[in-house]
Amino acid sequence: MERSSGMQNNGGCFSRGCGWIKSLPERSKAKIVECARKIKKLGQDDPRRVNHAVKVGLAITLVSLFYYSEPLYDGFGDSAMWAVLTVVVVFEFSVGATLGRGLNRGLETFLAGTLGFGAHHLAILSGEKGEPILLGLFVFLLATTVTFVRFFPRMKARYDYGLLIFILTFCLISVSGYRDDEVLDMAHKRVSTILIGGLTAVFVCICICPVWAGDDLHNLAATNIEKLGIFLEHFGVEFFRQPGEGESIHKASLQGYKSVLNSKNMEESLVNFARWEPGHGQFKFRHPWKHYLKFGSLTRQCAYRVEALNGYLNSDIKTPPEIQGMIQDSCTKMSSELGKALKELALAIKSMTPPSSASSHLVKSKFFAKNLKFLLSSDLCRGINLLEVVPAVTVTSLLFEVISYAEKIAEAIHELASLAQYENVEQEKPKLPEQGEMHQGANMDVHHHVVTIDQPPPVKPQNGSLSSSTTS
Repeated sequence: MERSSGMQNNGGCFSRGCGWIKSLPERSKAKIVECARKIKKLGQDDPRRVNHAVKVGLAITLVSLFYYSEPLYDGFGDSAMWAVLTVVVVFEFSVGATLGRGLNRGLETFLAGTLGFGAHHLAILSGEKGEPILLGLFVFLLATTVTFVRFFPRMKARYDYGLLIFILTFCLISVSGYRDDEVLDMAHKRVSTILIGGLTAVFVCICICPVWAGDDLHNLAATNIEKLGIFLEHFGVEFFRQPGEGESIHKASLQGYKSVLNSKNMEESLVNFARWEPGHGQFKFRHPWKHYLKFGSLTRQCAYRVEALNGYLNSDIKTPPEIQGMIQDSCTKMSSELGKALKELALAIKSMTPPSSASSHLVKSKFFAKNLKFLLSSDLCRGINLLEVVPAVTVTSLLFEVISYAEKIAEAIHELASLAQYENVEQEKPKLPEQGEMHQGANMDVHHHVVTIDQPPPVKPQNGSLSSSTTS
């Protein structure tokens, strides 16, 4: 019995092995097709990636001529390899990143080479016994000082790579010079080849299909604001949608705002890279790139409120029908006008024009917000369970906050337009009309439940969230 069971196990393993071998070509073909599909998608998502790969290959090929060409190799020797290594570590995706790394590496290599040669010369003057001691002291002091300087936030952001190269180059020249008498020739060749490699990388990066970090930062800022506008434009309809009305056609677009929540690191990196770039396109030299961080922060703060609003779209707690019918019209229109305002602000960034066209939408959104606030604090809501109106009150409060942030974003964009000297920029930022001027807005239909007065009486809010969301 044991022998027969062993034969069956061997036969099963043999059959599984045969099946695995037979399916190997088919599985390999499936993996190749899947890999090709991923490569195609990667290139289609951003065709600039293909251009970048070709540019890196071209730059490395050009500096490799120092090895392939006999006259060039005789002039630099084995130090020619530093040109190849420089291209590999300096060439980045955008022009700003490449310029930043190239300038950091070139300048710090030159300074470190000069100091390394000076340290070597001073160490020689101290005699044969004192030379290694003095060299070790120089290396310790410089490495300790520069490493501590790297902890400063500003130095860390812009010059960290250069400081690292400074330590590396100084140590290589000063320490290796102890065993090599031709330290000056070695330093000259190393600095020369690094400069040649850096210049080659910068030249190829700028002259062949350049990718500007400033353009990416500009488009990112506009896209983030536009995503918030798309969400808010459809939020009112989705919030009051009844379960039997079918699935939303805007469900996918409503989730686009989530990328805004995690955009801080990308914005800071792009600002840092853009500051290295020369004037290009519509962006002049010394364009106020740091100002993008201001309305980038405001956009994220607004996105946090939008994230809270999104949580109420699928909430199990529903607003009573009588309250819903009373506030639905004003809430929907307020959200829609607010979304249109943010989309106009995004368009103003893209077209590099003052955001004057967004003012009318902000005026309308504030108009409906004041009417909605008056409704929720009126006698119409007396005698209703507070727990049932919590979602409506909270959503209204969050929309009030979003209006406030939208106004701040508009002010920040107008400041950017003034600093960057956009065309047709007025010196004074546009002011939104006050309460008495709001009734002059065109085509502002109000639900029959809404009561509007020129000067609403002071209200004692029943819910704490209303008092913290004053928009007047």
